[in-house]
Parts: sequence; structure tokens; C-alpha cells
Amino acid sequence: MREDEPREGRLCLVTGATGYIGGRLVPDLLAAGHRVRCLARSPGKLRDQPWAGEVEVVRGDVTDSASVAEAMRDVDVAYYLVHALGTGRDFEATDRRAARIFGERARAAGVGRIVYLGGLTPNGVPEGELSPHLRSRTEVGRILLDSGVPTTVLRAAVIIGSGSASFEMLRYLTERLPVMITPSWVRTRIQPIGVRDVLRILVGSADMPADVNRTFDIGGPDVLTYRDMMIRYARVANLPRRLIFPVPVLTPRLSSLWVGLVTPVPTGIARPLTESLRHEVVCHEHDIARYVPDPPGHPLGFDQSVRLALRRVREARVTTRWSSAAAPGAPSDSLPTDPDWAGGSLYTDRRTASVAADVPALWRVIEGVGGENGWYSFPLAWNLRGVLDRLVGGVGLRRGRRDAQRLRVGDSLDFWRVEEIEPGHLLRLRAEMRLPGLAWLEMYAEPDGKGRSRYRQRALFHPHGLLGHAYWWSVSPFHALVFGGMARNIARAAAATGRAAPTHA
Repeated sequence: MREDEPREGRLCLVTGATGYIGGRLVPDLLAAGHRVRCLARSPGKLRDQPWAGEVEVVRGDVTDSASVAEAMRDVDVAYYLVHALGTGRDFEATDRRAARIFGERARAAGVGRIVYLGGLTPNGVPEGELSPHLRSRTEVGRILLDSGVPTTVLRAAVIIGSGSASFEMLRYLTERLPVMITPSWVRTRIQPIGVRDVLRILVGSADMPADVNRTFDIGGPDVLTYRDMMIRYARVANLPRRLIFPVPVLTPRLSSLWVGLVTPVPTGIARPLTESLRHEVVCHEHDIARYVPDPPGHPLGFDQSVRLALRRVREARVTTRWSSAAAPGAPSDSLPTDPDWAGGSLYTDRRTASVAADVPALWRVIEGVGGENGWYSFPLAWNLRGVLDRLVGGVGLRRGRRDAQRLRVGDSLDFWRVEEIEPGHLLRLRAEMRLPGLAWLEMYAEPDGKGRSRYRQRALFHPHGLLGHAYWWSVSPFHALVFGGMARNIARAAAATGRAAPTHA
């Protein structure tokens, strides 16, 4: 970093902006007054980011020296947030080559600092005994430290945040298995850290003095076993206490296959992660606080970090897809650049119907659902569901609706609540019936380009524990009757409304 340049003029290069940490770091750097350039193999993945118009994007790859050299031009701080984990057996060689290119190009361009986020390694364990994943992370850090450019190597263990591979593995295992026969590594002590603290430290590292060239251990205040983390996750998520029985016979390979079977985390990622859990990973210093001081309330504890990671679900805001439904700028939420398996399970039932009427006619029917108008399909099923809900202390169908024709955000609608309404286009309802999870129903009115309209319907369910998964699969055989009939009958009612409308005009 150049001493004579004002903070707001500093240019930061972010590699891995299409990834988990990079996608969250960019808006934080912008908020701190920095300029940002992103190096991306697929710039199109950044197109829909809310900050896309505020950054410069260079197409390239960290294994391509020419594109890295172009991206390094006039850069003050270069963030190295990429790795080849999950790309094949030779990922260590790929990581080594990429790190050397990055360090060499940074030195040639006169970059003031490299900041690298690596993995926390156990103290006293020979490098040859480390998992390939941790061994590669350690080697990359050493290459960058030896590059001739002042480098900050941050070493973290498990990062707690929606979208982090380690957190998603923890989430799925705990959510889906009330009783677990587990590998012995669940007894390993780990010092997790919340993603918000990781981002805070990454941003603050841009300001380090030029004579700092070293590694820093970063972690939260809690040191826990993996078993402790599963039990505490269950408590924060309001799940029943998990029963966990460690056994010594599950090898890292068998463990990764087990994780791959239970969770959607790819085995190519699960295996190096589980291998890394063989050794204790606990911070041995907190020197980072000399350069990036801990603000009040930081570092965040494990429970608070989990609450923030689950906040996306608690707020119950569903937009396009589960892993991209977060409000921009909330670093613990899922982003469009997160992997498809991030964010927890979400079951979806989609229906579409062509409507022989225009959008206003279709919208009148959509806005009129519920109450005296009913739900346009299998009334017995809806009434039975309402009765069952009341028997377990729910609201049932007795609430009806405030107005027979108009809805507004916050209105109760039988056992739903209006969560979002875009007049003439979208009605989103959140279920308030007693369920082992969270549920939404979305109804859309869209033009079809031919003077008529299209009805689109989406039911979504986020299961809560194993009971939630069982609930979805137990009712899914009836969806064609209930949700399919609803879509067909709404389309027919809209068509009849559209034909009748001129008579009433």
C-alpha cells in the first residue's frame, strides 16, 4: 500500500469475487472507501450483483500470468481468495502454480500488499501429516510470504456463515440426522469464526504497515468440538437435542462418503474438509488485534454467528432462488455466487397455466383468493388442513380476510400472512399454520406476449429437522391434486372473469 495515497483512492484487486468470501468482501471494501477490481474467469457471474456497476472486472485466471499481470496494474492491495479444492487430484500443484504467478506478478507491478485467507493448521503436527487440503493452504501462504511483497496470511478454521462449505456441512448433518453414528473426529477441538469477523479482518488488513509480513491466526471466542458445534447448532435452530455416537472405524474416505450421502456438499469438497478435522485447529495467538482492533461485541461467539447465518430463514424472504434470496450487503446471507447446495434444503412445487384473459383479469382472481372465495381446489383438503391446524393449536382457516377484494402487506389470509404484494404481478403468502418448517405460496400474473396472460405458482417449504423432511414427502403425493388443481382453476376463473368484464363495464 502506498503511504502517500489517500484511503479512498486505494485500488484493491479481489480474486475469487464469484466465490463465497470474495462475493461478500467486495461490497465491504466499497463501503470502506476503496476502489475494487475483480479478476474473474466468468465475469457474467458478477453481472447481477448489486455492486456490479461500481467495480472494474478483468477476465482472467490466476493460473494465467498475462491476465494476472493485467489485473495487477496500479493495484495497491491484492486479495488472494481462490483455491483449487474439489477440482481434482492435482489441486495441490494447481494451487502452487497459481500462488507463484500471483506473487511474481504482484511484485512486478509494485503492489503494496497481498492478503491471503488460508486454513488454520495444528501446532506441532509435521506438514507431511496434514491433510492435502491444509498442506496446500499452508504452502500457498508460504509462497506468498516469500514473494517479496508484504503479505498478510490469515489462517481460519471453520467459518460460520451461510454458504461456507464447512458451515453447510454442519448445517445439513445436524438438520437431517437426529441420531448420528459419527467418525471419531467429532471429538476434535476447533475454534470457529463468524464470517462477519473474517470480512472485518480482511478489510482492515489493507491498512497494515508495510513492514508486516507474517501469518495471523483468526478465530472466535469459543473452542468447541465438532460434536459441541452440532449440539449448539441444534439448540440455536430450535431442533431437539441430537444424539451423537462417535466410532473409530470411519476413515476420512468413508466419512466423506457419509457426508456426501447425507448432505448435498460434493464429495470432492467434503473429503478434504473431513480429512482436515483429524487434528485440533485452535488459535495460538490473537496478534491480528494489534493491527485490526476488535470493536465492541467482536469477535462474535459461535451461537451468535449461527443465528446470523440462519437469519435469512428467520426473516422468511423468498425471491428467486434459495441461494440468491438475500438482501444485498448482509454478509451472513446467501448470495448468487454461492454454490447451489448452500443455504439449507428448500422443497419447491411449481405450476404454470396459460390464461385466456389479460393480466388485470388474472390479478383480480389472485388478489381475491381465500376467505369466502376459497382456494380454487379440493375444498375438503383445505378444510381438513385447517381443522388439523386448529387441533394442534394453530389458527386454522377461521381468520378469513380483511377485505373481500384488496390485500395489503401484513394482512392475515386464513392460515397465511401476506408477506409481499406487487399489484398486478405478485402475491407472496407466508404460512402461519403449525408446520415442522417454514412455507410460502407465491402467485404471479404475467403477460404471455400474445395479449393474454400466464399464471405462475410456486409453493416452497424449508424443513425443520428430519420431521420437516418427512412432512414434505408425506404430503407431496397430494400436490398434483391440490396445487395442480389450484393453478388450473385460477386460470379458468380468470378466463371467466375476463369474458364477463365487458358486460359489467
